[in-house]
Amino acid sequence: MGEERRGYLYGLIAYALWGFFPIYFKLLEPSPPLEILAHRVVWSVVFISVLLGVARNWRFLPRLVKDGRLLGGVTLAAVLIGVNWATYIYGVNSDRVVETALGYFITPLVVVLLGVTVQRERLSIWQWTAVGVGAIAVAVLTVDYGHLPYIALTLAASFGSYSLIKKRLKLPPAEGLFVESAVLALPALGYLAWLNASHRAEFGHVSGGHTTLMVLSGVATAVPLLLFAAAANRVPLVGIGILQYVAPILQLACGVLLFHEPLPGARLAGFALVWVALIIFTVDGIRTARTSSKRRAVADPAAATAEPATTLPPA
Repeated sequence: MGEERRGYLYGLIAYALWGFFPIYFKLLEPSPPLEILAHRVVWSVVFISVLLGVARNWRFLPRLVKDGRLLGGVTLAAVLIGVNWATYIYGVNSDRVVETALGYFITPLVVVLLGVTVQRERLSIWQWTAVGVGAIAVAVLTVDYGHLPYIALTLAASFGSYSLIKKRLKLPPAEGLFVESAVLALPALGYLAWLNASHRAEFGHVSGGHTTLMVLSGVATAVPLLLFAAAANRVPLVGIGILQYVAPILQLACGVLLFHEPLPGARLAGFALVWVALIIFTVDGIRTARTSSKRRAVADPAAATAEPATTLPPA
C-alpha cells in the first residue's frame, strides 16, 4: 500500500471514529456532561503523558514555559476546546445529536468567515455564495427550531476559533493536546474532587463497564487525533477537506437512525441548504487548489510536489 493510500485509510478511520462519538458518549450516561468532560480532560493528560514519556519527547515544554505569548495562546485554545467538548457532550446526552452534526457541517463556513474578519483574507465570489447559502440555512433552521440552533452555532464558533489559534501556534498534535488538557486538568480535578466530596459522582458507582469507558475517554480523544496527524502528512489538503465531512454525516446518521431523533421537512431543507453551501465551497476549493498547483508547476516544478498545510480535525 502506497503512502497516500495509507494516509487516506488513517484519515477515514479517524473521521469514522469521530463520527461514532455519539454512541460512545451515550454509553457514559448517567454521568452528567461536566463529569464526562472532566474525566475526558484528566485521562487525556494521563494517556498523552505515557505516549510522550515512551517517545521521550518533552523538549517542547521549556520553550512553552518561556514564551508567554505562546502559553497565552495555548490557554485560550484550551478554553475554546473545553467549551467545544462540553457543548458536544451536552448535545449528545440531551438527545440533540442531529444538531451537533449540523455544528460540524457549518464549521468550514465559520472558519472562512474568521479568515475574512480576523486574517483579512479575501474570498472568491463562490466562497461568498457558499457563506450566503449557509446563512440562509441557519435562518431556515432557526424558524424550524423556534430559536437559534445554539448548540450547532456554539460548536462551530468554538471550533472555528480554536482552529484559527492552533494554526498560529503550530504545535504538533500530541504535544498540543497534552498542553491543552493540562491547562484544563486543574479545574477538572477540582470539580471531580467536589463531586466525590458531595457524593454526586457517578464514576465508580454505576458499573465496571461504565468506569472503564470513562477511563478510556482519554484514549478515545487521543487516538483519532494521532491518526489524523498521520493522514495529514500523507494526504493532500483537498483530500483532507473532503474527508472531514465523513464525521458529521455519520453523526447525523447516528442521530436519525440509532437514536430516532426527528428530522422534519423544514429541518431537512435547512440541512440541504448547508450541503449545497459545502458542495460550492468544496468544488471551489478543488478548483483553486488545481489552479495554484499548475501555477507552481510552471514557476517551480519542485514546489508543485510540496505538501500543503492541513486543516484541523473535529474535536
